[in-house]
Amino acid sequence: MKRKNMLIIIFVLLVTLLFIVGGVYLRSVKRHTTLVQKKGEEVREHTLDEAKEHDEHLHDEMEEHDEHLHNDHEEPADHLHDDEEEHDAHLHDESEEHDEHLHDDHEEPADHLHDEEEENLVHLTDEEMKNMGMKIATAGPGKLKVDLRFPGEILVNADKMANIVARLTGIVRNVKKNLGDTVQRGEVLAVIESRELADKRASFHAAQERVNLAKSTYSREERLWKKKISSEQEYLDAKLALAEARIELELAKQKLLALGFASNFLEDIPHDPNESLTEYEITAPFDGRVIKKEITIGEDLKEDSVAFIIADLSTVWVDLSIYQKDLPFVRDGQKVLISAGRDIPDTKGKISYISPIINKETHTAIARVVLPNPEGNWRPGLFITAQFLGEEIPVKILIPKSALQNLEDKTCVFIHYSAGFESQEITVGLTNKTHAEIISGLRAGQRYVAQGAFDLKAKIITSTMDSHAGHGH
Repeated sequence: MKRKNMLIIIFVLLVTLLFIVGGVYLRSVKRHTTLVQKKGEEVREHTLDEAKEHDEHLHDEMEEHDEHLHNDHEEPADHLHDDEEEHDAHLHDESEEHDEHLHDDHEEPADHLHDEEEENLVHLTDEEMKNMGMKIATAGPGKLKVDLRFPGEILVNADKMANIVARLTGIVRNVKKNLGDTVQRGEVLAVIESRELADKRASFHAAQERVNLAKSTYSREERLWKKKISSEQEYLDAKLALAEARIELELAKQKLLALGFASNFLEDIPHDPNESLTEYEITAPFDGRVIKKEITIGEDLKEDSVAFIIADLSTVWVDLSIYQKDLPFVRDGQKVLISAGRDIPDTKGKISYISPIINKETHTAIARVVLPNPEGNWRPGLFITAQFLGEEIPVKILIPKSALQNLEDKTCVFIHYSAGFESQEITVGLTNKTHAEIISGLRAGQRYVAQGAFDLKAKIITSTMDSHAGHGH
């Protein structure tokens, strides 16, 4: 009991001590805060006084500076105005002298250049131009009927071509078609003898017999079960056996169908044990011609070996090689005239396909025409030329071919000036039989010799030869 009282007294003393210490600390903090606030107010008042004195001082200095600048500006104003007038007059005189000097320099060589141009011109009288049948035209834009021609080759229509494979291994016993023969759909091409086929046919026969037996068993068990003679389990077993037999039969049938046998043929498969089950007939899938034969009698044929290639040549492909620069002028549905030589009449077709990829080696794209070939004249492997028909392309400069001449191994035209004619080298772009596109050397609006250029060229050459002969004499 005494010990407990002592603890209570000690606890009370500790709490009292804490309250005393806390009160002393709070009074000290409050006193310090008050001192700091007073000091801050004194510093703020001092700073404001200094700032006010500084502003008054700056104002006085700025007023003195403005008066000084005003006086300085008024004194030299007239002097600067006079200097500016003298400087402008001096520049004006120099500019006039410089312009006169440039004018004189420009006028001096003008006559000299004109004399040089006249020396290169060919002069013709009106009578001479009339005798030559000369016609002058003005260069300008036009539409060029493009005469595009591309090489090509006749190919087999790959959409109507088939590789005939045996589909199973065996020995070739008979070959009924040869290279180049015409075949009809379902016609026998060759006969092979295959043990693999015998196994498949035997499996099919066995499956048929098992289904027949399972049907009989199931019928009997069903009657007995209904009469309460046999158990339900025996009836269910017979039903299951019939279902399994039917599944096996369907599997054997699908294996034979995969070899190309028709369903009606499977129904007619002979049940005579003496009938051969090993013979397999390779047949044509559609009407066509044998374009390749890779089979001989006695050959051991593998299941993936190609025995024949058959193609329907009633249509063929015409693959044209289109150069990169000509691709913008080729489009789907465009009409072309196809020529193969004297013995085959020309025929028309339409572009049905343009390759989206350029061949890296030849830098050409393929444009394809599907061409009807009812008479078989267009044989795969023939090289042909295709001409694009009726395509008109707008060009910036279009002139007749009669204006083009070859002078000193350069293609040129003759420009008509008021004082005469002068040859001008040009660059020719697209052409047809009558007109040509001019890429460079002739500008729109220039007048040129459209007809009679050859006679003018002959006169120039003759004059040059006479000149050389005179010097030699």
